[in-house]
Amino acid sequence: MAEILYKYKDSVYANITNKCNCRCTFCIRFLKDGIGDTDTLWHQENPSKEEVLAAIRNYDFTGHDELVFCGYGEPTCALDILLAAAKVAKEEKGLKTRLNTNGLGCEENHGNIVPQLAEVIDSVSISLNAPNAQAYEKVTRPLVPSAFDKMVEFAKLCRDAIKEVKWSIVDVLPENQIEECRQLSEDTGIPLRIRHFS
Repeated sequence: MAEILYKYKDSVYANITNKCNCRCTFCIRFLKDGIGDTDTLWHQENPSKEEVLAAIRNYDFTGHDELVFCGYGEPTCALDILLAAAKVAKEEKGLKTRLNTNGLGCEENHGNIVPQLAEVIDSVSISLNAPNAQAYEKVTRPLVPSAFDKMVEFAKLCRDAIKEVKWSIVDVLPENQIEECRQLSEDTGIPLRIRHFS
């Protein structure tokens, strides 16, 4: 059975769904079954809200002050569970909450979800992956139309409602695309984090 909560480096992560509306060419879920301290993050069946909340309530977070919502699926594809779990993490465990997302949650849930996120999420990291729609479609292979524009709009909504928001890219992008991402970061007023691809 896949882990709902797992440790990776110095953080604790919540793996709440397998579902994702992208098929990124570099996604680790296509390369191996697990990461960090767990052998598998593939749920045979997606966990229920009750199972996720129980996992958080029963977990020993000693030495950790944050719970990160990031697994083998896109957390906003299980929005009801995400919101409930983040609330429990904050109110019952005293944790900060971070959402790692592809930024397509509004499209997935057919409306602006940012006000709901802002009530329980302290920081958001959005996978930019590419600096323009053409490159984004090629590397991210989204299952929704006009995904790049919708992702950028989501980022701007988060910027205006949530204290800490940043773009995230991996360092395997061509240098010219990294520079374009830096420019988009400047244009949107959202900081850019360049992660090492492992």
